[in-house]
Amino acid sequence: MYETIIYAVDERIARITLNRPEARNSLSDQMIDELLDAFDRAKADPDVRVIVLTGAGDRAFCAGADLGGLGRAQADGRPLADASAIRESAPYRLFTAFPRLGKPIIARLAGHAVAGGLGLAAACDLVIAADDVKLATPEVNVGLWPMMIMAIINRNVAPKHAFKLYYTGSRITAAEGRDIGLVTEVVPRADLDARVDDLARVIASKSPVGLSRGRDAFFAIEGRPLEDQVAHLLGELVTLSATEDAKEGITAFLENRPPNFQGR
Repeated sequence: MYETIIYAVDERIARITLNRPEARNSLSDQMIDELLDAFDRAKADPDVRVIVLTGAGDRAFCAGADLGGLGRAQADGRPLADASAIRESAPYRLFTAFPRLGKPIIARLAGHAVAGGLGLAAACDLVIAADDVKLATPEVNVGLWPMMIMAIINRNVAPKHAFKLYYTGSRITAAEGRDIGLVTEVVPRADLDARVDDLARVIASKSPVGLSRGRDAFFAIEGRPLEDQVAHLLGELVTLSATEDAKEGITAFLENRPPNFQGR
């Protein structure tokens, strides 16, 4: 079905693989369209409870966009200086899709994540990286700036660390990425698949409705005043408490048994 990605579902986990290893899994418009379609499939599939995003091979998770295509970037023939065209462009649609995924997403980094590829990883909820992986925002080295991904990275990294990435374009290790908030865990390369699978299975065992509503609430309160956040979250708690999964979870706790969540 797809030409630039691989999509597979197993044990309630949707695995999406960027599959252009000869191009270091760089993001083309076609790949972005296919990624967005795969996200929609995973969101709509009741058998999928968590998404794992990775890149083919161990050279690169994703090397970002094709620099040669930047000057030609358009949407329906309109230059991206047009505000409506910007919102229809592939990069805009990709990076704004993550808050609406409705399900947890884990980035598995077996290769380097640079430029837009780093933004793609940082947009995921969790990032598990092999210990020899490198991260970078090298745009400044070619007279550019990480404009698109800055919106994502700034949500994860304190300003002083972010500016160092942006100003120097230097590569940092996965461990350094963990220390500044870009990476969740760093593991030996030999342990990467086992750790990602273990984490995905733990998340997949939780209530789908709890995960979905909780994740949606996380993004819904972003940037709002404290009073609005508390009011919104209280309303969500009342709604969530009335679900069958919440009732099952509480009953299972009282009966000292594993819950049997149905996503309702």
